[in-house]
Amino acid sequence: MKQSPPSLVSHLQNYLFYPYMKLKHILIALSVALVGWFIYDTLSIPSVDDLDGNFKEVAMYRNENNTGPVVRIYAVTVEDTLWQQMQTYGDMMPHTKYGNTKIYYFLNNKPVPSEVHPGGSNFEERFQEFAVARYEKDAMSQVSFVQYPFR
Repeated sequence: MKQSPPSLVSHLQNYLFYPYMKLKHILIALSVALVGWFIYDTLSIPSVDDLDGNFKEVAMYRNENNTGPVVRIYAVTVEDTLWQQMQTYGDMMPHTKYGNTKIYYFLNNKPVPSEVHPGGSNFEERFQEFAVARYEKDAMSQVSFVQYPFR
């Protein structure tokens, strides 16, 4: 049997359809690449676990107020007085607009408060001499970092 030559209609269909198939494959590849990039970017965000100093949160307070200023107070242990790492740790901690976040740092081989609370003094006075730093971000997002805050 002799095969008939392709008709003009089939040539036109191939001519018109082929570029769209190619475009479809390009769009699929582009979509897969974008999704891969988004996943990589999400998983490669630095966290407090990436910091030197072995930071461990030992006490935390957060008030129940969700409509007004949110107050967060943390007591954190660290292996050494790594000031820049402490500052970075504080910058990574949650902060609410018009809220206040305080972090007290203690060396991990010294006494540490097991609980913190709001007010003028955020933990028992006997632990103040062991605080090596205080990080505070206030309601206007102004940061203060004080080394040896109770000396």
